[in-house]
Amino acid sequence: MKVLILPDAGSAALRCAGILADCLGRNPAAVLGLATGETMRPVYAGLVDLHGAGRADFARATTFNLDEYVGVGPDHPASFATFMREALFDHVNLDPARAHLPRGDAADPEAEAARYEAAIVGAGGIGLQLLGIGRNGHIAFNEPTSSLGSRTRVKTLTEATRKANAPAFAPGPVPRHAITMGIATILQARACLLLATGAAKAAAVARMVEGPLGADCPATALQLHPEATVVLDEAAAQDLHLRDYYETVHPGGAEVQLR
Repeated sequence: MKVLILPDAGSAALRCAGILADCLGRNPAAVLGLATGETMRPVYAGLVDLHGAGRADFARATTFNLDEYVGVGPDHPASFATFMREALFDHVNLDPARAHLPRGDAADPEAEAARYEAAIVGAGGIGLQLLGIGRNGHIAFNEPTSSLGSRTRVKTLTEATRKANAPAFAPGPVPRHAITMGIATILQARACLLLATGAAKAAAVARMVEGPLGADCPATALQLHPEATVVLDEAAAQDLHLRDYYETVHPGGAEVQLR
């Protein structure tokens, strides 16, 4: 696992935007896995800027988002589909037909989950998967005790997760379920890129990077991935016991230079 520690949240987000843009530069037809949440807004703002500067071309790209709330349609103001349109899709040259999210308002959510998993496979799999991490160590909506072999499915959300997402639905109730990519689906991506910022994520980050593999912290599954990059700001990195080593390998979050 590559651990890159940047000085602040803004520079960490821009580093992730640059990694995504570099992926598109190497493969203009890349299949990107995308995430939502407030941590991702500056990443997408950075991508929009890079697109405007001619450094991020989405014309041939395909995207698959991690998840969507059950019972929430794509035009709902709190849907992840709305989030993605407002944060990224409406500002770059991505073909809307290539921008995929689960249909939260599907009549049969379980069937929709199976369809979505098949669509990912049909697209050739995800090349680079962007991820965040919850305070309880969840990735996507894979809450603690999620199977490390899970595929896209309907998942019940914890009360902590619902509380964290409540502002988007205020004053209404937060859905209790979501359609989410499973951990095995995420691990099948050819590369994973996780961004965490802020002191509130420090304990989960330390558990993910340095703790034992376990379903109590689903993000620890990334220890099994051969191409996982974790981008942190100073605050999110504060609980890492081996921080000095990570900064020796990647000083200032730089790539390794072998001489």
